[in-house]
Amino acid sequence: MRPSVLEQLRAGTPVFGVGIRNARTTEIVRMARTAGFGVAWVDLEHSSMSIDCAAQIAASACDLGLEGWVRTPERDLGAIGRLLDGGASGIIAPRVETADDARAVVSAARFPPRGSRSRIGLLPQSGYRRLAAAELMQSADEVTTVNVLLESRDGVRNADSIAAVDGVDLLHVGMNDLSTDLGHTGEPTHPEVMSACLSVITAARRRGKAAVVGGLHDLTVLREMVRAGAAPLLLAAIDTDILASGLAQRVLEWRASWQPSL
Repeated sequence: MRPSVLEQLRAGTPVFGVGIRNARTTEIVRMARTAGFGVAWVDLEHSSMSIDCAAQIAASACDLGLEGWVRTPERDLGAIGRLLDGGASGIIAPRVETADDARAVVSAARFPPRGSRSRIGLLPQSGYRRLAAAELMQSADEVTTVNVLLESRDGVRNADSIAAVDGVDLLHVGMNDLSTDLGHTGEPTHPEVMSACLSVITAARRRGKAAVVGGLHDLTVLREMVRAGAAPLLLAAIDTDILASGLAQRVLEWRASWQPSL
């Protein structure tokens, strides 16, 4: 089997991620696989997509050799177990600001003894094979990535204690919301935002965790963050942006070449 996304990131191997807000069928992950993406993440925080639809897309991603992560609505801990039971391989929890916030996410995402996720008899991640309860819980835990988003001044301030929480795999800096919270809306490369990002990277590395940066589209700055210790998870596309850009480009091309008949 190919290394997990987390294993690749720890090894310094770039992994490309595609966000899904608009698509409602599994064709999107087939396209993503062909294009070379390694992880598809479904955004339930900023879309009206159902849990069922998100789980189906995430499970299909896993079947096709990608990982299927889901960003849950803020503080919606109840959705986490349902998404994982449905086939998601990772949870992205938005606006985590304290170690208690992180522990609550871990508790919802992981089986005992590290969490309180409710037991289930069969899981898609293990091919619905009948396993002993302890084996099922352990195998599910091993393929589940818990990714916490630090998107505020408080989240950055508490990065070290958040990184210390057992069961958290990735500290993910959300540059768009963070820049706004710090008073620099639309300026993700503002020095104060960059300094906050570097402090999260330092805290994660000190605790033996990985840190990634999202919402940063300046590749030169992103390379600097990776050189500073960020893991190379490259969130290269979101389907809504690709669709909007593609439609605009198509109209421009057709207008430029259109010659009305005389």
